[in-house]
Amino acid sequence: MTDENPDRPDAEEFPQEFTASSLTGSIVVRTAERGLPLGIRIEPDQLQREPDTLANEILRLCKKSAGRAGLARREYLEQAGYTPEMLSLAGLPTKETVARQEIVEEQEYETQPDSWLRSV
Repeated sequence: MTDENPDRPDAEEFPQEFTASSLTGSIVVRTAERGLPLGIRIEPDQLQREPDTLANEILRLCKKSAGRAGLARREYLEQAGYTPEMLSLAGLPTKETVARQEIVEEQEYETQPDSWLRSV
């Protein structure tokens, strides 16, 4: 670890909120580091989806946000001087882990719209 003082005004603080959005940007979740939703923005047309489908998409985005937050935490601690062994013991994800998980989730999740028609 470095001997930097975290109380210094110029010390970079770790973010308290993270976001993830659907492929179209019509659903955006704002979460805490572990994926707990703090806010959700949903375009009106998305409210016409099946409730289970919408809930699953929101949950998927919360998990995506948590994965990216874990990666950000890892990078933050790396910059603070933590060793790879320490980070491994903490269970923080790597870039490869997060990327692989996001690809798998996108492939498993039904991302095609229910209709190509748009409400006017």
